[in-house]
Amino acid sequence: MDLQHWLGRATHAIQDWADTFGPYRPHPSLQVDDDRFGAVFEEFTARLADNYPFFHPHYAGQMLKPPHPAAVVGHLTAMLINPNNHALDGGPATAAMEREAVARLATMFGYDTHLGHLTTSGTIANLEALFVARELHPGRGVAHSADAHYTHGRMCHVLGLTSHPVRTDDRGRMDLGALEDVLRTGEVGTVVLTTGTTGPGAVDPVHEVLPLAERHGVRVHVDAAYGGFFTLLAGAEGPEGLPPEPWRAIARADSIVVDPHKHGLQPYGCGAVLFRDPEVGRFYLHDSPYTYFTSTELHLGEISLECSRAGAAAAALWLTFQLLPPTPDGLGRVLAAGRRAALRWADLIEASDALELYQRPELDIVTYFPAVAPATLTGIDAASARVLADGMTGPDPVFVSTLRADRESFAARHPGIVADADGARILRSVLMKPESEDHVEHLHHRLERLAGCA
Repeated sequence: MDLQHWLGRATHAIQDWADTFGPYRPHPSLQVDDDRFGAVFEEFTARLADNYPFFHPHYAGQMLKPPHPAAVVGHLTAMLINPNNHALDGGPATAAMEREAVARLATMFGYDTHLGHLTTSGTIANLEALFVARELHPGRGVAHSADAHYTHGRMCHVLGLTSHPVRTDDRGRMDLGALEDVLRTGEVGTVVLTTGTTGPGAVDPVHEVLPLAERHGVRVHVDAAYGGFFTLLAGAEGPEGLPPEPWRAIARADSIVVDPHKHGLQPYGCGAVLFRDPEVGRFYLHDSPYTYFTSTELHLGEISLECSRAGAAAAALWLTFQLLPPTPDGLGRVLAAGRRAALRWADLIEASDALELYQRPELDIVTYFPAVAPATLTGIDAASARVLADGMTGPDPVFVSTLRADRESFAARHPGIVADADGARILRSVLMKPESEDHVEHLHHRLERLAGCA
């Protein structure tokens, strides 16, 4: 795509539409001449240079990458109108696009019926899911993996719910025995399962937890904010294929959260929450007499805790899905490249003398650490910190991140390492850009050299 061409077409298309309403004189208070703007814009772009190269495959640090050009064009085009998807009166076209895009997400997860909408983030999406859980099970708390996103503990605090962290196994997944112990107390109304933790990218066994939750009369919420789109690789052929059982089971969960601004190629912020039972919409009921007035159809604001929401986010997602749909042959091909890259890098690390694999990747996140002698947690922590810092400097920079692993987690995976501290930082690389597949060897050899120096 020629982004400059299509951005120009976007401005012309909106101007042609605006011209149909007749001429008017822009108010002089809004006028800014090009010379003045040019000076400020130069400073603005100079300041934007203070960023890491999220677009480049040598950046494998946080869960960051640019949106697809189609999403950029869709977002900007709709933003020139600036619709608000709170009410049909604020954005009739983009509200329809939101419903269609959300329906495609529901279909991707196997929902036959659904109620859902876009949000500004996965945090807000999880808040809404836990809000509904609270209304259905008042006085009962929420169980989640100890490695789940910190959102859940924070949102439980906001909602006045008790949070019950559940220990994880040696692959970072929720431990079923520990979960059953918590459920036997009768104090839990909802279990949160994570399909792609933000640390090592672990996938909780949704298919094994569902019957357990049913026996105890407990709801199941799936936090698929990061990993949700990997359901497109469930049962796929080739090395990128994932075991289908946990992903197919998501269709039986009560609610799901997914972030299109991660693997859905969207700009921030674009999260989504889906409920299997549309009847939960009753918990959102309210009236807004000055916004809900031209249509008897359900307004998106009537099923959302948020009020104002950018219609541009829905437009960007809708346009992207027309070109790269949430199917195995669409977005699935993008995710497959990152998954293959992660597996390839894991193989290289397992054969390395300078690096050690923390655990095998389940999705596209690779966790590893420098091999140090003597093999102690303090030595690993210091070496990881040096590799992180040194990697970002010099003529051939690479960008990774660190993850803190506690003593117990290390012992479960690497019992030979001396636990002379409560934990240690390890290295973590997110290969969510498909271009990573062509750069894995370079990243690996660069990290090997850095680890050797550390």
